[in-house]
Amino acid sequence: MTTTAKEAREAFGERLRNLRKDAGLTGRHLSELAGWPASKVSKIEYGRQVPTDDDVRVWCIHTHTADQVPDLIANLRNVETAYLEWRRMRLPHRQKQSIASEAKTSLMRWYEPVLVPGLLQTPPYAEAILRTVLDFCDEPETEIDASLSARLERQQVLYRGNHRFYFMLAEQVLHTRVGTADLMLEQMDRLLTAMSLPRVVLGIVPSAHTYTAPTNNFIMFDTRMVQVETISAELTITQPSEIALYDKAFHRLKDQAIHGQDARAMITAAMDELRSDD
Repeated sequence: MTTTAKEAREAFGERLRNLRKDAGLTGRHLSELAGWPASKVSKIEYGRQVPTDDDVRVWCIHTHTADQVPDLIANLRNVETAYLEWRRMRLPHRQKQSIASEAKTSLMRWYEPVLVPGLLQTPPYAEAILRTVLDFCDEPETEIDASLSARLERQQVLYRGNHRFYFMLAEQVLHTRVGTADLMLEQMDRLLTAMSLPRVVLGIVPSAHTYTAPTNNFIMFDTRMVQVETISAELTITQPSEIALYDKAFHRLKDQAIHGQDARAMITAAMDELRSDD
C-alpha cells in the first residue's frame, strides 16, 4: 500500500472515530451494538481495515449520523483511487480510461488557469506539453507516440453523442507560451474554431477579474466526479459536499468570464501579439 493510500485510510478512520466520540460511544460499546469483534472498530479507525459500505451504514446508525452516509460512502470508494500519479496518468491505458469517463458524461465543465484543455489541444501543442512533462520528471519518451495518439482520440467526444462542454479559461492560457509562436497561433486558431461548435461554450476569465473563489485546474463530470491535477498527481473527487464546492467555484468564475465575440476578440488580440513578437 502506498503512503498516500495509507494516509487516506487513516484520514477516513479518523473521521469515523470523531463520529463515534461525538455520539459518546467507546470503541467497545460500538462493537457490541454492531455485533462486531471487539478489535474491528479500532482497526477501522486506525486505517488497518477498510470498512464495507454496510459497515459505514451500521456505524452511522449507531452514532445517529445517517445523514452522512452518502458522503461517507463516496469518500470510502475514493480512498484508494483518489490519488493517481502522473506517471500512470500518461500511460495510453489511462487515456483510454479518460475516454470512457468522458463518453458517459452529459455536461463536462473544465476550468484551466494556465494551459489549453486537452480536448481542445492541437497535436503539436499536446506533444510539446507531453515532452515538457516527461523532461521535467526525468523520464524517457518511449511511450510518447502512443500517449499522444490516445490523447487525441479523446477529442472525438466533441463530435459524437449528445455531450455538452463548458470550457472556462483564465486569460493567462492565451499567453502561456508552449513551443514556437507558429505553434501557438495554430492553437489559438483551434480555440476560435471550437467556439463555433454548437455543443461547446468557451469563456475567458480576464486577468483583472475579482477574486471570488479559490481555484486551480479542475474538470467536472456532470455532478458525479471532479478531477484536479496537481504537480505530481491527479485527484479524483466524488464526495457530494466537495463536488458542490467546485460547482460553486465554477459558477462564480462563469459570472466574471467573457464569452462570444468578446472572447473571440481577446483570442485574436493574443494572436496579434504573437505575430508581432515573431
